[in-house]
Amino acid sequence: MSFDNITLEKGMYSHPEKSFSDILEELDPSQNYVGTEYEGLDAFGRQLKRFDIKVAGAGSDAVRKFFATTQSAALFPEYVSRAVKQGIEEADMLPSIVASTTHINSLDYRTIASVPTDEEKSLVDVDEGAEIPETVVRTQENLVKLHKRGRMLVASYEALKFQKIDLFSVTLRQIGAHIARSQFADAVNVLMNGDGNDNAAAVINAAASGELSYQDLLSLYDQLDPYTLNRLIMSPSTMLKVMSLDEFKNPLTGINFQGTGNPGNPLGAKLLRSNAVADGKIIGLDAGCALEMVVASDVNVDYDKLIDRQLERAVITTTAGFAKIFKDASAVLSV
Repeated sequence: MSFDNITLEKGMYSHPEKSFSDILEELDPSQNYVGTEYEGLDAFGRQLKRFDIKVAGAGSDAVRKFFATTQSAALFPEYVSRAVKQGIEEADMLPSIVASTTHINSLDYRTIASVPTDEEKSLVDVDEGAEIPETVVRTQENLVKLHKRGRMLVASYEALKFQKIDLFSVTLRQIGAHIARSQFADAVNVLMNGDGNDNAAAVINAAASGELSYQDLLSLYDQLDPYTLNRLIMSPSTMLKVMSLDEFKNPLTGINFQGTGNPGNPLGAKLLRSNAVADGKIIGLDAGCALEMVVASDVNVDYDKLIDRQLERAVITTTAGFAKIFKDASAVLSV
């Protein structure tokens, strides 16, 4: 098979617009293996097979297996990147609140916005020959703020070379989980405070008693009109207060929560629990039109250091930011 003849080297990581896996797929298309024993594996998976590197399960190899040859060592940064991405995906709640994701190749990005008036939000009758009402879409005044999030590996090759790869993957997935939580906190901040373009969310203060009530949630529901309240984000302690309201003490809700860990959907909105939201704050939003995620770089690793076994202080990062799409598509209930 052709994958046995591919020369692997550091330069495959330096392409500005393609990943290591993208280049491998171009050199060794997966479509060529339909109906063979390698069907179901991507190009990277076939390279692991080529060098007999097992990365998971009871028969997982030691980390040093990657460094048996110069070419197999070139696979190590991609393995690290994939393990971190897996951790991000497992802990990632962003898909539940992001309406659109934009990938850019620079550190400067100016998003667009439409701020419709009440009249523009409704479709009116247009007489024959009359002017059709306009909805203005313009670029925002300020750039989207991007944040680099990541972690640094601090371990010697000597300390890791005898460790099983699947055990090392656990640590890498935790790095990914940390990145996911940090990015979610960035998203929460933009939902509440805006992206620097005078588009902070409206704040609804609870009753004078300071105690959360069902009426407060209804006020949040009403605030988003004509948008749809389909997501609620709050801290764990605030979630307990919501679930303790008499209106949500449904026996079926309790059974579902105990059996699945899913707290249910108050007011028809999916409930997301995160410490990124301060206690006593509840963010309500329409996930279909509130937030844009801007990605400047996917998971990046210090491939030179990893290939050369210089794991000490090898950096793993990703760069992204968030922008409000429709200002009124999110609101904050303050208890």
